[in-house]
Amino acid sequence: MTGIDDPRLTAHAVGEGDEGTKAAVEASEVLTQEAEEIADAARLLSAAFDVEPVPALLPEQREAIEKAAMHRRGSRLPAQAYLGLAAALTVVVTGSVYYSIRSRQPMAVFAPGTSELPPPKYEPAVSIPAAPSAVPPPSGNVPRSELRVGGLSKADAEKLRANGYLGPANESVDLAVEGGVAGGVEGGVAGGVVGGVVGGLPDVGVRQPSGPFNREAYAYRADNDFLAVDQNPLSTFSIDVDTASYSNVRRFLNAGQRPPADAVRIEEMVNYFPYDYAPPEGGAPFAAHIEVAPAPWNKAHRLVRIGLKTRDLDTRPDGNLVFLIDVSGSMQPENKLPLVKQALRLLVDRLTERDRVAMVVYAGSAGLVLPPTRGSERAAIVRAIDHIEAGGSTNGGQGIQLAYELAQRHFIAGGVNRVILATDGDFNVGTTDEGSLVRLIEEKAKTGVFLSVFGFGMGNYQDQRLEMLADKGNGNYGYIDTVHEARKALVEQTNSTLVTVAKDVKIQVELNPARVQSYRLIGYENRLLRPEDFKDDTKDAGEVGAGHAVTALYEIVPAGGEKAGRDIDPLAYQTKGGLTDAAKSGELLRLKLRYKDPEGEESRPMEWPVADRDTALDQTSRDFRFAAAVAAFGMILRDSPHKGSATLDGVLQLAEAGRGVDRFGYRAEFITLVHKAKGL
Repeated sequence: MTGIDDPRLTAHAVGEGDEGTKAAVEASEVLTQEAEEIADAARLLSAAFDVEPVPALLPEQREAIEKAAMHRRGSRLPAQAYLGLAAALTVVVTGSVYYSIRSRQPMAVFAPGTSELPPPKYEPAVSIPAAPSAVPPPSGNVPRSELRVGGLSKADAEKLRANGYLGPANESVDLAVEGGVAGGVEGGVAGGVVGGVVGGLPDVGVRQPSGPFNREAYAYRADNDFLAVDQNPLSTFSIDVDTASYSNVRRFLNAGQRPPADAVRIEEMVNYFPYDYAPPEGGAPFAAHIEVAPAPWNKAHRLVRIGLKTRDLDTRPDGNLVFLIDVSGSMQPENKLPLVKQALRLLVDRLTERDRVAMVVYAGSAGLVLPPTRGSERAAIVRAIDHIEAGGSTNGGQGIQLAYELAQRHFIAGGVNRVILATDGDFNVGTTDEGSLVRLIEEKAKTGVFLSVFGFGMGNYQDQRLEMLADKGNGNYGYIDTVHEARKALVEQTNSTLVTVAKDVKIQVELNPARVQSYRLIGYENRLLRPEDFKDDTKDAGEVGAGHAVTALYEIVPAGGEKAGRDIDPLAYQTKGGLTDAAKSGELLRLKLRYKDPEGEESRPMEWPVADRDTALDQTSRDFRFAAAVAAFGMILRDSPHKGSATLDGVLQLAEAGRGVDRFGYRAEFITLVHKAKGL
């Protein structure tokens, strides 16, 4: 074979070569590498054609392509030239047309030296004033290195954009046009592939959950281990009301795939479901509901279920809401931006005259597309939602800054002040490193504006980053995979999603060494705190919404059971002290809680003693058995070292016993997912 110009190499790369070619390629490291590069380029082109709209060619574009073809007439192009020409055609067609945030109509293309500009081809966004009758013309002679759409320089494009003639900057398309047109049409065929495909298309979005495009990110967390009570008598953690893990796991199972172990956070799976906890009485912000019974996966152990219920509100406070919407190129697929728009329309139906809603979008840059608008003006809000389109790179940090500034400017004392972020989390320009994002969000959270984060999509989904943003932004984190999930989060649970009734909520459990040998907290691995953090009001913790229920599970080894904890030599200067009267009372543990009011800075304590009544598993509540089933399922999916004898059949048996009334069908859906997991 002659190398990269040999068409047989391309045929092999795309799966159409013969056995002789295959043998030749496999025998050469250089040819193998070149074949892989060709295959990668072909996959990128395929993904681009799958998702890019293809409007008709303008006459000038057709003429340019025909001239390029005439220039090559009489010579046989190598296979890579056809790929380059195809890339050039793709970027010419897709890159020469800008779409406004407010309209699907393509922007006009202007040549260098034009002295007059036609009027805008679209109605400007709410936040953009009407274009003046005269604007400075584009410059005349533009160096090729500065070419952008239709020959405009960056400076000219900014002038047009500032006067309402172009939509937001789109670096992805700009790079595609520069590399694809200059490199592909005018003879640099390989440049067309590199500039048009690699430069322009990574932000164009179909990213499947497997294969070369899978860039989903999940933080590694080892399961909590058993701790000896005599060495670790206190278990302290921050409360967590996030539910993203369950719906994300559901997405994988519905696609016939086992979820990554680190995508399974057991506390979020357990807390996805509503439980029949009675609300607090009087003026108390929390009510505690605690049950103890044998652990289904280890009969020698006890399982403690701690359920907390917050008070609900008869009337939701006035709302100052800012929708922050990712409109980058990666958000184009149906399960991303189109689903975001469906979700926001559902939330609009829950708004009232007392609410104010603004809308910020971000791609290569951020912009305001809806100024603060009364919630009763639904038509105007929905119209703004409907006109949002995707395209460009993702400057998430800039969007977050703009959204917070807007929320702070219209802050309502005693009201609901919240930024609602909808994204796949794939920030790739601007502030992208996690340290900077954490500092940005932590600083903004101090203003009293809270953050709700809703994740969308697959393939490039950045779970780790979105969970972090919600945690540091004093907010909640959910994953929306269907319109039904959007309805659950934004309609059925509006108050608990939007209205915070307690912040920096911490739990501390003190185990009685007279009754407990060792214990472990199931889940909450990224929420653990030091014992001294419990009373430290400078330490951040979780927030709880109105009417929210929170569940935590402890697996306990009774006193006299197997040893656990650190293997250390006996101490030379200390011996185990005697037991207190409280330890001799028969209490199993003591539950302590601290919380702050939404606008407060000093925490308040609550406390409940817990006894073990030796209740049998079949005598527990349906909620207890169902929560245990979900926890066991999570341990199986994570392949936890503590799953004991848990099986999917055992999970189904427990879940059926705990199914109950199931008003919304969530528990029935869980049972269906367990059956699907069995099928895997």
